[in-house]
Amino acid sequence: MELTSPSNPKLKHVVKLRSCATREEFGEMIVEGYRECRRALDRGYRPKAIFHCPDFYLKNENEPELVRECASLGAEVYTCSKICFEKIAYKERPDGLLMVGPHVSIKLSNLKLPQNALVIVTEAIEKPGNLGTILRSADAANAAAVIVCDRTTDVHNPNVVRASTGTMFSVPIVEASSEEALAYLKEHGFQILAATPHAEKLHFEVDLTGNVAIALGAEQYGLTAKWMDGADLRVRIPMLGLADSLNVSAAATILVYEAVRQRIAAGVDKVPAFIPWHGEGKHDK
Repeated sequence: MELTSPSNPKLKHVVKLRSCATREEFGEMIVEGYRECRRALDRGYRPKAIFHCPDFYLKNENEPELVRECASLGAEVYTCSKICFEKIAYKERPDGLLMVGPHVSIKLSNLKLPQNALVIVTEAIEKPGNLGTILRSADAANAAAVIVCDRTTDVHNPNVVRASTGTMFSVPIVEASSEEALAYLKEHGFQILAATPHAEKLHFEVDLTGNVAIALGAEQYGLTAKWMDGADLRVRIPMLGLADSLNVSAAATILVYEAVRQRIAAGVDKVPAFIPWHGEGKHDK
């Protein structure tokens, strides 16, 4: 179907999905951009609809192929005029692809974890960009899950999808209360790690090779007493300058990659394959 009027009801619905209330009402989310859509589809995501505009394509065959793939999965396909796609585009520089599909978060009771699982827990993270970056780090570290507790940011916010660069589709995302998450982690034998400037041990002085949950708190106040009291491991990241703390997503990456380092050294995780460099722009779009 071709859409040429910005007042089309289908386009108005996509615009309304920028609102958390609308996303919750319909159980839908926006996935915009070739890389984000490609990664979602590669992980089995099934969109309900795809809106595309050839005027924004980057002059290759990837976009039409992706649109055809969505159609083969049963998604409704809408070809948009430039003005119509500009109405729904969330990115400042759109590339002509936007999917609408179901939410991806699951319940804690449906979470299945492997042995020696690495889990990331967030408590009341406020900024979508930080949550998306944490999800990106979780994917890079092959984390078993991300548990989002007491959310103040909707995990299906388009900015979360964008900051994760689509990697949020590769890691199970659970939404739960702190009480539920703490009880679950204790029941399943997890060591809960909390970072605080007041800890004696540094973050690389504790064992992170078993069932470990790395807990991260809100940007301004950090973890609440509930999580600090429930933590089995309290560590600090060495701060050698004026600042006494890091951005929560930066701290998450440091802690997660210390776990990765230890797990590779212990043989829990495999060393990733070497990818030779063939020049700028050869690997990703």
